[in-house]
Amino acid sequence: MSVRVNGVEITLLKHDAFLLRSGDVAVAIDPYQLKKKRNEADLVLITHDHFDHCEQSSVDLVAKPGAVIVAPKSAAAKLTGEVKVVQAGDQVTEKGVTVRVVPAYNVRADRQNFHPKGYDGVGYLIHLGGLVIYHAGDTDVIPEMETLGPVDLALLPVSGTYVMDAREAAEAVQKIRPKRVIPMHWGAIVGSRADAVEFQKLVGDQAEVILLDPEE
Repeated sequence: MSVRVNGVEITLLKHDAFLLRSGDVAVAIDPYQLKKKRNEADLVLITHDHFDHCEQSSVDLVAKPGAVIVAPKSAAAKLTGEVKVVQAGDQVTEKGVTVRVVPAYNVRADRQNFHPKGYDGVGYLIHLGGLVIYHAGDTDVIPEMETLGPVDLALLPVSGTYVMDAREAAEAVQKIRPKRVIPMHWGAIVGSRADAVEFQKLVGDQAEVILLDPEE
């Protein structure tokens, strides 16, 4: 399912996987369990090396020939193609798209074995079509969210277990102050649409919540 925000088309493919398109440039994020050949993405962003975020077969389906893949070191080691290794704090411009790499990690004691601080999972601030789009990656509410700067659209996990639950994600909205937000990390492995709906209720009028159903 897709939505247009100021001319940028945002498609939730599945789980944390998105396809963002502005004009003739497309960016894919964490493609996972894709079923059809798309060959649409000029740039592919991978947040970390877990199987549901770093899947070569889905990268191959979504990426154009010659696409650039941006990934942290542990994920890059699992991928083939033109891979650029990044870490939190980096800023890169590829295919005309500027991307700032930001931290993503767990702070709750019951989740720290999944994405501990110091593990090289990341999130991304993507400058595309005049928008700043924040893909949080797999994370809890973290202090760095208050220093992201202006965010037009935030893509936030809401399922709980490995990442923020709906209540925590609503707290993240208070820190990030995005204009719009799309809940993600539900409908595969863990979480359901009910988590996304609960998140929408909790956010209220703090931001426009866009509920997208997965396309794949």
